[in-house]
Amino acid sequence: MHVLIVHAHPEPESFNGAMTRRAVEVLTGTGHAVTVSDLYAMRFDPVSDRRNFTTVADLRYLRLQAEEVYAAGHDGFVPELQAEMDKVAACDLLIVQFPIWWLGLPAILKGWVDRVFACGRAYGGGRYFDRGVFRGKRAMCSVTVGGSKDAYSEKGYYPEIEDILFPMHCGIFGFIGFNVIEPFAVYGPNRMNEEERRKQLDRYGERLLHLDTARIIPMPQLDDYENGVRKP
Repeated sequence: MHVLIVHAHPEPESFNGAMTRRAVEVLTGTGHAVTVSDLYAMRFDPVSDRRNFTTVADLRYLRLQAEEVYAAGHDGFVPELQAEMDKVAACDLLIVQFPIWWLGLPAILKGWVDRVFACGRAYGGGRYFDRGVFRGKRAMCSVTVGGSKDAYSEKGYYPEIEDILFPMHCGIFGFIGFNVIEPFAVYGPNRMNEEERRKQLDRYGERLLHLDTARIIPMPQLDDYENGVRKP
């Protein structure tokens, strides 16, 4: 299996960094090929505009989707984007490692999604959900949050992690065809001592050893819908 880890944390010695290192160790140790896109180390540019392209479909007015479709048909993505697109196309499993900030993605990761999952390459022409470009591949979010598990529950401040990750799970991964594996979350690693953090890394390693039996989050099946609405 070929695994792509997209890592989005600015500090290499952070707990997110430790999680990515553990993932590489466990996955390579079980015979898988692993590629890491460390977005901060790469100084990945998150801004999506004409800098995405070496081609131009309409010089007068920028319609990003139209430019993406044109670039997809004319080998028109800049090399740094094409390289990331090729990594996604080559992987069997995509793991996205990041801290949840403000109940969302770090800006650099959202920019990676905006630029890499381009129309004409990742979706378009009726290719979405169970007819998506990446059907047959799997994707998983591995995240950290600052608060306790109870804070992300029906009795806490916030919804459960899967609800918070709905935009990523359904709006991004599921939409472009991935089978979405239930997320892995570590709550408040900065509040833990070294032994507690080590146990969380061991727990993550165990999860990675059993991905084949991990729960798949249900996604819409297009035959059940008409014009985006569930059929009666």
